[in-house]
Amino acid sequence: MSRPRFSALANALANNPLARRPSFLSRASTLQMASSYPISTDTSDVATPRSASPSSIGSRASARSASQTSASRQSSSASQRLTDRNPMGAVDISAIQEAMKMTALDQHRGYAQDRFAEVKQDHPTEYLAESAASGYQIIREPNWNKGLSFTPEERVAKNLTGLLPHTMESLETQSIRAMKMIQTRQTSIDKYLYLSNLKAQNIDLFYRLLMDNIRELMPLVYTPTIGDVCLQYSTLYTRPEALYISIKQRRSIKTMLRNWPCTNPEICVVTDGSRILGLGDLGVNGVGISIGKLSLYTAAAGINPEKTLPIVLDTGTDNETNLKDPLYLGLRQKRVPKAVQQDFMDEFMDAVKEVYPNMVVQFEDFESEKAFNYLDRYRNTHRCFNDDVQGTGAVVLGGYIGAVNLSGVPLEDQRLVFMGAGSAGVGVAKQIVEYYTKRGLSESEARDRFWLVDTKGLVTQDRGDHLAEHKQYFARTDNRGQQYRTLEEVIEYVRPSALVGLAATYGVFTEPCIRALKASVDRGGPNRRPILFPLSNPFTKAECTFEQAVEWTDGSVIFASGSPFSSFTAQGPNGSEVTYHPNQGNNVYVFPGLGLGAILSKATRVTDEMVYTSASALANCLNADEIAKGLIYPRIERVREASVIIAREVMKAARREGVSTLPEELWNEWEEWGDVALTSYIRQRVYDPSSFNDNNSSRL
Repeated sequence: MSRPRFSALANALANNPLARRPSFLSRASTLQMASSYPISTDTSDVATPRSASPSSIGSRASARSASQTSASRQSSSASQRLTDRNPMGAVDISAIQEAMKMTALDQHRGYAQDRFAEVKQDHPTEYLAESAASGYQIIREPNWNKGLSFTPEERVAKNLTGLLPHTMESLETQSIRAMKMIQTRQTSIDKYLYLSNLKAQNIDLFYRLLMDNIRELMPLVYTPTIGDVCLQYSTLYTRPEALYISIKQRRSIKTMLRNWPCTNPEICVVTDGSRILGLGDLGVNGVGISIGKLSLYTAAAGINPEKTLPIVLDTGTDNETNLKDPLYLGLRQKRVPKAVQQDFMDEFMDAVKEVYPNMVVQFEDFESEKAFNYLDRYRNTHRCFNDDVQGTGAVVLGGYIGAVNLSGVPLEDQRLVFMGAGSAGVGVAKQIVEYYTKRGLSESEARDRFWLVDTKGLVTQDRGDHLAEHKQYFARTDNRGQQYRTLEEVIEYVRPSALVGLAATYGVFTEPCIRALKASVDRGGPNRRPILFPLSNPFTKAECTFEQAVEWTDGSVIFASGSPFSSFTAQGPNGSEVTYHPNQGNNVYVFPGLGLGAILSKATRVTDEMVYTSASALANCLNADEIAKGLIYPRIERVREASVIIAREVMKAARREGVSTLPEELWNEWEEWGDVALTSYIRQRVYDPSSFNDNNSSRL
């Protein structure tokens, strides 16, 4: 009677929908097998143990063993089917989690993207005047704080007694302490953060320190360190240092400009972060470049730091790393279309002209197409220039003028290959074209001396791809259908006298390329030297190093780079030691003086002649020692002196161009007395922080 009972149970389980699940199938199979066992119908078999014959025991054991083996096999098979049939087995859980994370980060999802309200502030900000401030109001305001340089009289008058150590120190002495602190920091970022903190506490001390130690500190305040700072800006952020203008608040640009605490700024550096150095789209993190650049306007040209304004325009970012970063400070969205960015830029420039009509606007690190477009759009209606296009062009031209004089290659034999055809590359090439036209060549003849190379090879009209508008000017038409895909091929074809790098690609100037450049120059005759300018920043984007350039040209190279390199000593051809000195073609040699000249001349716009004049003035700034060392740029310690000269010549160019709005009486005086009078006027108006002399320092 037991067999039907077990069979019925097995059938019931088999017909149960739950039994179709793998765990039930295994159990049902076991029960089905159990129905074949030889079971006694005597109730004593169940209630009372009884002896069994050896044969029956063996038979039962064998059956039980076979049953268990079969059950194990079927259970394993069922488990395998579970894995094979698992509906989540092919699902990428991590991708789902990442998508959920991105959705959570997107704070603007689902909202209308075409409606913008104007911010209505209840009242204007009322700032305390320095004359009315005292105690910690003075110490905690970086523009007023003198640190330990307050005199006894100032400490009494400003209620500072007891709030400072009982000692007086000059700025020079305080700078020594600050330099010791910087030297204890292990990384460039840590040193930058110390300097940034110092700037937030004591403006005068920060700039005295930077001015007096510019060779050591400029690489920390600007390139190459500023590139790393921009990459990490959202993580490093501790306090606001700029205006952050979001496209979400585009109707409130004038309000934001008026909120800047320093009245009537004279110059701003504005970026949208779309192409920071050679690092690409960094979004709002690119504001570090505006902050760093304005520090150099002050350190290198003496523009008052209270008259500078760093700005970042936030239109989103296409940088996936930023979009996924929960700490990213900008709009977490793709950049809006370029037509919308253009409208936003129009609104910004109109607001600037209304709120700060005398402020010079310097465009910085916009993506190439926008860089050219914005410059062309606003150059005749606003006080503006683009340092990537015009400043880079001017500083390279200034160095190129000196390099041509040292090269031994006649002007008519100069042929230039550019690796990089973006905004900087084309801007530099156009500046040098102007140099040749001023020496008697037609524009067409001058342009024919340039061969531009991009990632696809030599830029030609018949290359088969769509050329960006800014590349059209230099696209070759004399290649007879032949396309040159690599830099080596182009050098072999052109046989240039100069190779300029603005490709932001580390090591693209390989040994074969540089040796081919030298060979092409040597073919022209004896005592000729190749010109090699790897100008990309930061160092990780440099086309080659200084030592490589010297080694691969047997020491004959005339070298200038965008990133700083050190002098080094090597064995010369005759066995004697020779010290080689690099040149750094940093824009800091031009943009501070150009900006200062535009400000002091009260120019209504920045003309091409003013930019070209800045380059020509730079070339004439070298002293006898620098010329003897074969340098083509002044030593960086003399950058303030060079900036005064450049500003003076830019002011004179503004006068010639009819864009200076200074009183006629001033120009009459300068035209009567010459450069001495104008230079004196400039020096009286530059910022140069100082305190009592160290010789008068004493304990109170």
